[in-house]
Amino acid sequence: MKTIIRHKNFSKGALLLLVAFTLQSCFVAEDYVRPDVTTETEALYRTENLPTDSLSIADVSWKNLFTDQYLQQYIEEGLQNNMDVRIALQQIIAAQAYAKQGKAGYLPTLSVGPNYTRQEFSENSQFGSIFSEGTDTYDITANLSWEADIWGKIRSNKRATQAAYLQSVAGHQAVKTQLISSIANTYYNLLALDAQLEVTKQTIATRESGVATIKALKDAGQVTQVAVDQNIAQYNSAKALQVDIETAIFKTENTLSILLGKQPQRFERSSLDLQKIEQDIKLGVPATLLSNRPDVMAAEYALIQDFELTNVAKSSLYPSLTLTASTGLQSLELDKLLNVNSLFATVVGGLTQPLLNQRKLKTQKEVALANQESSLLNFKKTLLVAGTEVSNALFSLQAETKKFQFRKNEVEALRTAEANSEELLKNGYANYLDLLTARQSALSAELNIIDSQLQQLISIVDLYEALGGGWK
Repeated sequence: MKTIIRHKNFSKGALLLLVAFTLQSCFVAEDYVRPDVTTETEALYRTENLPTDSLSIADVSWKNLFTDQYLQQYIEEGLQNNMDVRIALQQIIAAQAYAKQGKAGYLPTLSVGPNYTRQEFSENSQFGSIFSEGTDTYDITANLSWEADIWGKIRSNKRATQAAYLQSVAGHQAVKTQLISSIANTYYNLLALDAQLEVTKQTIATRESGVATIKALKDAGQVTQVAVDQNIAQYNSAKALQVDIETAIFKTENTLSILLGKQPQRFERSSLDLQKIEQDIKLGVPATLLSNRPDVMAAEYALIQDFELTNVAKSSLYPSLTLTASTGLQSLELDKLLNVNSLFATVVGGLTQPLLNQRKLKTQKEVALANQESSLLNFKKTLLVAGTEVSNALFSLQAETKKFQFRKNEVEALRTAEANSEELLKNGYANYLDLLTARQSALSAELNIIDSQLQQLISIVDLYEALGGGWK
């Protein structure tokens, strides 16, 4: 008899599984395939010299790109102490916890615990006449529930949580890339301000000497008091410029302090003239941005997550196969609870097809599809923005390299003009206004050539960041 009952139970269970797997042919969760972005990557860098080498300067470690020992030290400190980096790490930890939960989706849920129930029956009820004084029930019950992943819903949810985790990792990498770029640019700005301050101090010394010279010429009757006043004004203008530069240095050091996660302080540094970036500027083919740019990778992981959540939403419209089981000890008397006769067990298996649920599942599917399309558009937009940043940085580097030579020629010409004007003025062959103009132009040109040096360095850093360098 027991054999017949077991056979019937087995047949029912087999029939239930057969129905479930037959229905599975109606829907199968799709596998993610990267969308075709050929159109988005064609001529993405907007340059006539289209790169054909897959290698990129982004593959170079920042330790090899930036050789200044002070800058290396500050980047190292920033990566360890910067608040944004530490926040991003906590986001990774949170995403990792969800990813672990997603992996556990295949496992059953199990709970166990003791219970006590006191029940009073109505005297007019079926059981009231039998249990007039009510009943006490004691039990220790273990409940187990498990859902079969016949539609791939659990698998898709697992992949979605993994994509979210990888997105947080890419976000952390993006923060590192941006941080390295910000530290390098801030450091180079400090060096440029130091160089401009040195030029300004030299100019102040020259103009102070010039005031003494022009006063002597006035005493000799060669110039008027107006010339003296103009020279004094120009001297004070240079002194005011010195104050402005010192203020900019102070604020820039404070900015660097924030980037390094440190209290405001003065930072040791080298000089602008010693900065050499000798790495070959290789762009790599545009498609390398898909594996180098952290923000592009993060955008694709967001697309993968929404793709898998769409699978989850679709599978929720189909029947779910759930197996539940309960077992334990149950007794009306506490002293008999641990008796073998108190054992009980229940096993339930069933298919549940959602029918009326206030349109929640259909809405969930429609929202998931819309989110997936938004993520796809954002992925393509991020790729276009990345290409534009590479294009801008590359063009700026080429422009600043050309401009530097012109600035250099300008400085040499104006220095010569200043020296000649001063000599001619001493000998009575030139107007003092010519000297003032030559001095002011020479100072502006010297400050400009320093700025041109700075912009070349910043353009390389920006190109390095735009290509996705720094996080490897």
